Amino acid sequence: MSATVTSPPAAPPLAGAELALDGVRLGHPDGSALPGRLVLRVAPGEVLTVVGPSGCGKTTLLRTLAGLLPPLAGGVTQDGAPVRGPGADRALVFQHDALLPWRSVRANVELPLAIRGVDRAARRRDAEEWLERVGLAGHAARWPHQLSGGQRQRVQLARALAGRPRAVLMDEPFGALDAHTRTGMQDLLTRILDGTGATVVFVTHDVDEAVHLGDRIALLPSGRILDVPHPRDRAARDAPATAALRRRVLDSL
Repeated sequence: MSATVTSPPAAPPLAGAELALDGVRLGHPDGSALPGRLVLRVAPGEVLTVVGPSGCGKTTLLRTLAGLLPPLAGGVTQDGAPVRGPGADRALVFQHDALLPWRSVRANVELPLAIRGVDRAARRRDAEEWLERVGLAGHAARWPHQLSGGQRQRVQLARALAGRPRAVLMDEPFGALDAHTRTGMQDLLTRILDGTGATVVFVTHDVDEAVHLGDRIALLPSGRILDVPHPRDRAARDAPATAALRRRVLDSL
């Protein structure tokens, strides 16, 4: 990406949410259940990447954590309290940007603030600050169809974070991007999350992306957890420990 990303003063970071699954069986109310039960704790402020073959339940896991889909068995909690539905402090980011085409870029970023009842002047200010942070300060009045795929994903990221969520649930958000733009978005995400305090659960099919972004990696459907030796360190891509982890993840697929 050629845009320069700046970081204006931001509000103090919130504490990330602790997300936990206790003996959870993932599935849909129609009775289609995924095998096994998950026991998982995502620590406050952690970046947990999730990998696994198609159909193993990665998106279902995110929807369950978001409160959009109740577990078929077991319990889901945030900070020890049961998750019984969607909450404003848990934001979802999708592979396809899901921007509202009838709203300008600024208005899309303002949306979670408007839902919370933030006054117009404050939400406009916050939206413009977030657009500056993702390198789109000059694009506030544009429409989504006037942006590239990478730019739309940056708008979606700004919209998700503008509401200052304590947990961000990301479903292959960079999967449709070319390799160069994808790398730029990974670096942008790393820079921005560094100051938010948010907990992140990041689903991806890309093993290198999982190894680079995560503090830990969750392998589905087994629920096995692997520690990442050098989280978000580009210089450690070819380190022996990183290469060994990459082989372990590939062997699990």
